[in-house]
Amino acid sequence: MMVYAPLGLWKTDMAKLLQPPPKFLPSEWHIANKNQYHGAEAQRSRSERLVAESQRLVDEIEKTTRKSQSDVEKKLEQRLEEVRFWKKEQDDKLEQLVYVTEDLLTYQARLVNALESMKEPLHITQMCLEYREKRVGIDLVRDEVEQELVKEAEIIRGVMALLTRTLEEMSEQIRLNRSAKYNLEKDLKDKFVALTIDDICFSLNNNSPNIHYSEKAVRVEPNSVSLEDWLDFSNSNVEKADRQRNNSLALKALVDRILSQTANDLRRQCDVVDTVFRNGLKETKAARDQLATHLAKVMEEIACQEKNITVLEKAILDQEGPAKVVHTRLETRTHRPNVELCRDVVQYRLLKEVGEIAHNVARLKEALAWAQVELKGLNRRQLILQEEIQVKENTIYIDEVLCMHMRKSIPLRAGGDQGEWAGGLCPDAVC
Repeated sequence: MMVYAPLGLWKTDMAKLLQPPPKFLPSEWHIANKNQYHGAEAQRSRSERLVAESQRLVDEIEKTTRKSQSDVEKKLEQRLEEVRFWKKEQDDKLEQLVYVTEDLLTYQARLVNALESMKEPLHITQMCLEYREKRVGIDLVRDEVEQELVKEAEIIRGVMALLTRTLEEMSEQIRLNRSAKYNLEKDLKDKFVALTIDDICFSLNNNSPNIHYSEKAVRVEPNSVSLEDWLDFSNSNVEKADRQRNNSLALKALVDRILSQTANDLRRQCDVVDTVFRNGLKETKAARDQLATHLAKVMEEIACQEKNITVLEKAILDQEGPAKVVHTRLETRTHRPNVELCRDVVQYRLLKEVGEIAHNVARLKEALAWAQVELKGLNRRQLILQEEIQVKENTIYIDEVLCMHMRKSIPLRAGGDQGEWAGGLCPDAVC
């Protein structure tokens, strides 16, 4: 809502406006002109100083900006070189880790093959022990062969346990290698992206078409890490990969030593078992041959004793004639008449002859009895020797035909190739 002044007051103001302007004195005119001169000069001087200062400021800022951009570009170049250096380090470590992991996979297969190859020798050794339990009689003895077979089985089981533990270590090392490989690949991927981004930043200049303002980027990212942390992280991945590579190389050398040493131990024990088998067979065959020799002698003695019994029986029968003669003479001489029935020399000699014949027959019968007893002993001895020879033949069959023949299928022997026991590869077959 507008408020209007009174009409009288409005007329007064209009009158003042219509009055002519005041006039100045010449001195005032000159003073005013001088003031204008001085003011213009001062204004111009200030302006000139400002222009010069502005030019210096522009030049300084342009120089500072160029220096700053040059410094940034130098820092970017240094950063690119640093990232490339660590990327190359990690590329080299990744390549080495990949190669050594492939070697470990080959060694793992060797261990699996070596462990599998232990089953057949262990089965053969156990079968030999079972076969030898079928020995009979005195030959069922805990001899050196059995002791060495038991030792061989223990060695094979020990080797299998060692190979199993080594296989577990190998699997764990492969897992650690793959973990280190994953970390390297992830870091390398990030470094590749960082290199790409910094390459783009390094290539930008004031005339680049895609440059623009970005207020949100003018800050330190809250999830960023310090340079020391970045270096520690990159170096940690390199050191971890290098450590796992060195551990892998040490494990490879350990596997080579284990496979070589266990193959040598098994070969040595296999040779020992084969040797004691041969010695045992030689001893058993010698005992069998000795028994056969004694059996032949016993059978010869049996024939001799049977002949002796026949002779004794004939000798006893041969005494019947003289005995009858002497008895007939005595009986006949009892018929002598009267005084002729005297105890003469003939009578006494006939009686003595009767005693002699009886005594001789008794001696012959005693000798016959002893001969028959000895014949029975010889017959028993013959049976015993025949049984013992059968026992030895059974032992020889078990050791030579069953055990020794079966043990020929064991791959590791003196002068043989130990590759089959070492996982199918020589220790230096894989680098």
